[in-house]
Amino acid sequence: MKVAATILLAFGLMLGFWSAAAVGDEKDEVTLKGKITCAKCDLKVKGQTKCATVIVVKNKDAEVVYWFDAPSHKKYHGDICEGGKAGSVTGTVGKDGTKKTISVKELKYE
Repeated sequence: MKVAATILLAFGLMLGFWSAAAVGDEKDEVTLKGKITCAKCDLKVKGQTKCATVIVVKNKDAEVVYWFDAPSHKKYHGDICEGGKAGSVTGTVGKDGTKKTISVKELKYE
């Protein structure tokens, strides 16, 4: 019984450290380069009924989509709704459910 309790405690501590590290990583400012576009109009994301500003980043062989937070979407969406533009975004990465998000501090088009 003591062995099982010790294992559970160790697992709990590891999980706690991992969670704290993951949260810390999300607060770091990053620069993402890719295509800044509209998830609804350009990417035609299934089930997306409203415009949403995103940046599509190539990560090795896959593409990763980061969704702009509400203030960033409102500020930059007019530039890209009908057609995306290559550029870079600097900001803070986070998560909203299963979506990766970014709170944009700076955006530059190429």
